[in-house]
Amino acid sequence: MEIGELLNQTLSPEAAVRNDATDALDRLSTLPQFPFTLLSISIGGENGGQKVAAATYLKNFTRRNVDSTHTNSGITKEFRDAFVRSLLQAEPTVLKILVEAFRSIVAVEFVKKDAWPELVPELRSVIQRSDLIDKNPNSEWKTINALTILHSLIRPFQYFLNPKLAKEPVPPQLELITRDIIVPLLAVFHLCIEKVSDAQHTSEVQTETILLIICKCIYFAVKSHMPSALAPLLPSICQDLIRILNSLSFDGGLPCKDGYSLRMKTAKRSLLIFCALVTRHRKFADKLMPDMVKCVSEIVKHSTIINKLDSLSERIVSLAFDVISRVLETGPGWRLVSPHFSSLLNAAIFPALVMNEKDTTEWEEDPDEYIRKNLPSDLEEISGWRDDLFTARKSALNLLGVISLSMGPPVKTSTASSKRKKGEKYKRKGSSSMGELLVLPFLSKFPVPTDNRENTVNEYYGVLMAYSSLLDFLTEQKPGFTETLVRTRVLPLYETPIPQPYLIASANWVLGELASCLSEGMSADIYSSLVKALTMSDIGGVSCYPVRVTAAAAIAQLVENEYMPPEWLPLLQVVCHRISDEEEDSSIYFQLLSTIIEAGNEKISPHIPDIVCLLVREISKNLPLDLEPWPQMVEQCFATLAVMAQCWEDSASEENAQDGSSQLWVSGQATMMRAFSDLLQHAWLRSAQPMEHEVAFSVPAASCVDDCSTLLGFIVQGITETDELLKLKVSELMLVWSYLIADWHAWEEMEDLSIFNCIKKAVSLDRKFAVKNFIVGKLPLPPAPPVPQKSILEGIGAFITEAFSQYPSAVWRASSCVHILLHNPSYLPEGEGVKQSLVISLCQAAFSRFRELRNKPVPLWKPLLLAISSCYLCFPDIVEKIIEGIEHESFTVFLSALAVISTSKFEHSLSSESEIKLVVMALAQSLDKLIGRLNERSSLLHDCVASLMEAFLKLKELEEEEEDEESEDQASGDEETEDDDDEDSEDDELEETEEEFLERCAKTAVEMENGTIVEEGDVEDQELEIELGCLEDVDLESTVLLVIERYHQVLLQLQLPPELISSFLEAFPECKLYFQQPQP
Repeated sequence: MEIGELLNQTLSPEAAVRNDATDALDRLSTLPQFPFTLLSISIGGENGGQKVAAATYLKNFTRRNVDSTHTNSGITKEFRDAFVRSLLQAEPTVLKILVEAFRSIVAVEFVKKDAWPELVPELRSVIQRSDLIDKNPNSEWKTINALTILHSLIRPFQYFLNPKLAKEPVPPQLELITRDIIVPLLAVFHLCIEKVSDAQHTSEVQTETILLIICKCIYFAVKSHMPSALAPLLPSICQDLIRILNSLSFDGGLPCKDGYSLRMKTAKRSLLIFCALVTRHRKFADKLMPDMVKCVSEIVKHSTIINKLDSLSERIVSLAFDVISRVLETGPGWRLVSPHFSSLLNAAIFPALVMNEKDTTEWEEDPDEYIRKNLPSDLEEISGWRDDLFTARKSALNLLGVISLSMGPPVKTSTASSKRKKGEKYKRKGSSSMGELLVLPFLSKFPVPTDNRENTVNEYYGVLMAYSSLLDFLTEQKPGFTETLVRTRVLPLYETPIPQPYLIASANWVLGELASCLSEGMSADIYSSLVKALTMSDIGGVSCYPVRVTAAAAIAQLVENEYMPPEWLPLLQVVCHRISDEEEDSSIYFQLLSTIIEAGNEKISPHIPDIVCLLVREISKNLPLDLEPWPQMVEQCFATLAVMAQCWEDSASEENAQDGSSQLWVSGQATMMRAFSDLLQHAWLRSAQPMEHEVAFSVPAASCVDDCSTLLGFIVQGITETDELLKLKVSELMLVWSYLIADWHAWEEMEDLSIFNCIKKAVSLDRKFAVKNFIVGKLPLPPAPPVPQKSILEGIGAFITEAFSQYPSAVWRASSCVHILLHNPSYLPEGEGVKQSLVISLCQAAFSRFRELRNKPVPLWKPLLLAISSCYLCFPDIVEKIIEGIEHESFTVFLSALAVISTSKFEHSLSSESEIKLVVMALAQSLDKLIGRLNERSSLLHDCVASLMEAFLKLKELEEEEEDEESEDQASGDEETEDDDDEDSEDDELEETEEEFLERCAKTAVEMENGTIVEEGDVEDQELEIELGCLEDVDLESTVLLVIERYHQVLLQLQLPPELISSFLEAFPECKLYFQQPQP
């Protein structure tokens, strides 16, 4: 058969054969019988390889043809039925593939459209007649396959499906599945548990599989919702789940490994069900909690052998801790668990915290993984959802934190002693927390190690871990409480004759975790200890890499919490030394240095030029010539340099305001400009071959373009003399940069900002010094054709053109740059062609984006229409032709929209003088065209004239307000601002309730579906001031009054609003001659 042969060929080792076979299958996929043939082959193919190939192609085919956004999904009833029959008969390897395609069909046909009413009753019938349920080995239906279909059917209902509802009811499909299939299956579930309840007996893989699938189905049913048919049966379900958990053995001695592995997965799912019941369904779970707690309390005791458990067993212990934590956070749960606090701490929690052999092995073999699991920080961000990172130790720490905040029994005190002093609000009346009564006294039993005995070190490791979980408890204590704890229990570890790396790393982490509640008086001691750890070399064959990493992370956390060192220089020296001497930790040190620079600001700025020179020397050694992308270490160094450049710029006004420091600041800036120029030349111009005193280059690697833009912008902004342009090779660097951004595809809001900023600085520099190759590119030498190469401005233009199709903030920024590009440079006659090309590309891009949004006024209208207006003022006829070329009558659409945003009725109306000036000029320019076509567009002419007059009036009002504000005292305004800030801060403190959060999300979902919500971009981008350049010299009043004088007879026919005419004449009485006031 042709399709079967093609499927065989897709398994060929030769790429050409595979590609040809795939192309042939794609051509055949349009035939009506094609999916049925694939189903047939996946079940009865020649061999396993062909079956898998057919199933895989069918999976991809089904996903392509199932469209959840349209009514017609392309899936017929005949195909659905055939697919289900195939699933019931498929082999395990094929079933695993086909079920992925089935989920796509279910999501559309069963969940979204609810158009498969026969599926549930037919599946129920099939399950009842399947081989294992009916105890008929000759049955044509396989129980495991049927339950797998059930699992796929109920899987989507684990989540809320309608975000438009604040409180979503149980979906009717879930109620149906639960009532007709899940509830009857509970009897089977119970019987299977009876068979496997004794862990010493051999497990049957099929029985364990049935248990696991049914348990998963129960979990999906209750994870978000509570089906009415299931609620009364929860007590019996929980008893069955407890029997599963009680059957577990953690000694690893069971004979049936496959079956027992399935049992452990079922146990894991059982604990997840407990968590869901306690968290989501309290009114049903309260009565079940005693048995839950009794069961999991036994499981957590296996933390004593945590080092001997595999990852799945450890995850079960971890989840058991989580169940207790969630129970403890409820009122009934506290009464259940509180009597057992002491035994839990002693027999379960602390053993999970103690260091074990598994930790030391991972410390040496994979220190980064060790840090991620045990000592995580923002410097080592975890990506993805990794089950192995949810360790028993983390769950035990979480439980310990919850216990420490729990209140102990009431304490009887005399009337006098129970009176609180003013300001003493650290304890609740009549009771103390368990952190004070139990946790800290327990931890104090373990003294600070004075030797390196293994048992002592391991136990104190657990103590340090415990301290890290007490942040919330310590925050509630009196000032000085945490200081005493840190001074007596943590800092002494750094002073031991032979430091213990495992303890030092943990101590570093504790200091970082407690950053928010440390007192200023400890700053010197804490930073001295961390700097010592930061320079620690390997001890006795034990790697100190985790010590250095955690020290860096702790310093970063302290600095970010505004807990500053008493002196910055020693810390900077150590970090820079590590960067120059170490390669393994360099990424961590670069991140730390960036954090320090941002936090230290003006206190660190005097040292920045020296650090820049050091980093440039280091990075130049490691900068590859052709490798793309650059190594991570190089990229992080560029990022750090960009941070330093920004911090130096931020300190400019502060430094220059101080007497005697201005010269120092200028000298430091010159040093940094030279260093940055040398680095960018090394990165971008190194491969250039000099030709007749010109630079010929190929576009270098597009790495770190955002950070390089920051460095280039720093150089450009600091240029004050023409000689500096030549010495620093500014023109050459800007030309390479323009080539890089012209081909920019990595659009990302924060990264692009530096490019937009550099564009503005580059245009400003050209306006001052007429930069070579800025507007018109250089001519190549003969015998090449005398066609100029692309100029800097053309590269910038390509970047801005593409920005109009990107995220909203990019549109605002691009529009701001359009005005700068068109009106700021001095276009000589030879540059007019470049300007015209620029206007054409920018106008096309801006209007194309506007067309996508034109159905309803949105905030993005303003920047897009302002950008088109700038283009129109440059070349009116060309712009009209371009817009009309995109779509007939588009120029009318443009002017009509421009009139809309010019009125006060537009929600996001013009706010600044420059915006109003630009629109008034554009509307005035358009009147010549419109008045020539009066009969066709009289309504449009009316709107444009009315908007022109209203906008011009608003401009005059703004100018008068500005004059008034200049004469007012600013103090009252400052006071009002402070009061407003105070009110805002008070509002911020009001925490949003769950109901308010759900209502807000539902409202947003409705707006998104109705299309009434549109991304607007950042507020900062919307407030960008327009730079009109040469247009600032236009006498706007004369222009407007001249238009009114020229066309006053036409304007009288437009029947403009009397109140508008009255206001206009009041502001401009000289125009009374041109308007006839209506007679009373």
